[in-house]
Amino acid sequence: MTDKIQNIPNETCPAQALLKLLSGKLKPEIFKMAVDNPIRFSVLLKQIEGANKQTLSIALKEFEEAGLLEKVIIKEKPLHIEYNLTEKGKGLIPIFKQLENVL
Repeated sequence: MTDKIQNIPNETCPAQALLKLLSGKLKPEIFKMAVDNPIRFSVLLKQIEGANKQTLSIALKEFEEAGLLEKVIIKEKPLHIEYNLTEKGKGLIPIFKQLENVL
């Protein structure tokens, strides 16, 4: 009797993809702040220790591309931009809180 090797596609585990998306220097803090209120770039830059414009921009863009944050332009004077959690992002809140409680 011989065993046949099956070709199984090399897919990333959804949990692994989520952890990768939330990993990084700023992302957990950004997500945590977005849970409580809409967030603004300038506030994030001031409140997150070690944040700089480039890394913050990249992290926000990755969250947008993943569908977790939504960029909203507020057309009041002064014009400003806020980031809100999407429904998909809100769905991750219980998972995020469980991760916080593990440690």
